[in-house]
Amino acid sequence: MAANSDKNPQSPSAPKPGTLASRLRGAARGRTALGLRMSSHHGLGGELGLRQNLGLPGPEADEDLAPLAAPEIRTRTRIAYMQHAVRAGFQKHIGVPSEHRFFSLWLERKPGWQKIEQLGLPRRAVQDWLGPKNLTLEVNPRELGYLVSAGPRHAKNRPSSLAFIWDGDWDQIRQDTRSTDQYRFIEDLDKHRHNLTASSRYQALMAEMQQGRPWKSWQEGLYLNSPDRILAYLKVYLGYLDGMAANGFDPSRGKDPLPVAISREGEVLKLERGLHRLAMAQKIGLPVIPVRVTHIHRDWWNRVTEGTSGAEALEKLLQALPHCRPACTSDSTPS
Repeated sequence: MAANSDKNPQSPSAPKPGTLASRLRGAARGRTALGLRMSSHHGLGGELGLRQNLGLPGPEADEDLAPLAAPEIRTRTRIAYMQHAVRAGFQKHIGVPSEHRFFSLWLERKPGWQKIEQLGLPRRAVQDWLGPKNLTLEVNPRELGYLVSAGPRHAKNRPSSLAFIWDGDWDQIRQDTRSTDQYRFIEDLDKHRHNLTASSRYQALMAEMQQGRPWKSWQEGLYLNSPDRILAYLKVYLGYLDGMAANGFDPSRGKDPLPVAISREGEVLKLERGLHRLAMAQKIGLPVIPVRVTHIHRDWWNRVTEGTSGAEALEKLLQALPHCRPACTSDSTPS
């Protein structure tokens, strides 16, 4: 099998083009260019006077939250940009090229290829070679009932996020996706949509503010140190929910595709990123959403590849993936 012709010629792992300075200038211009697009849904501009906001949206800020960027943490947000640029530069010039070299050794069965497979294969190189289309599955979000994790960052035998194949029992430690904080948050917003000040999240954020510990995110440039900011923040998320209800699931929204892993039994299990989007899709009752396979269990890999390696093994993987189905809880159709 040749490398997939559907894949994007620019690696999806590559950082966005431009220098740090150009990105900072672009983010600043973006405050004005983005304006108050979400105000058409909830009138946020009039409440906060956000056109005069001098805050800097963080490197991971969503465009709808950008007008809420706080000037009080502008310096710390600039540091977040520098950290982001260093990580992105390392991945572009060292990390990703190294992964592709190791992957080529494995693909061509050159000395050391078995060790590379034993270590799990470099994830981004596998994804680039297969292409996003082949790793995307369409699933009913309400059937995507279980969440799994690689485990605590410093846990012994924790699978590496850099590996495509994961060993261990990570797929046996599961949480119902409708018991997550993100699902409860979306459910709470929907319940109190006409009076968000009565929502649990509003009350919790207010309590943190009153205790002198306002919620903040350097990566998004947010600092919720006033009732107006807290309310505006919640209205943006309610806007996300209503937008998805009106227009369906938009794969282009969010920082990454919704990641999933394949268990040892070939079940589709949700990973931790994108849980707000999943919760919204579940709450609304969308019939189908796209998810992206980012990791698979070693036992499943061994079973479907049948002792093969290289391109032949990847071809068998692609033939097996469409048959994977979500692992459902006993209640796969919540109200």
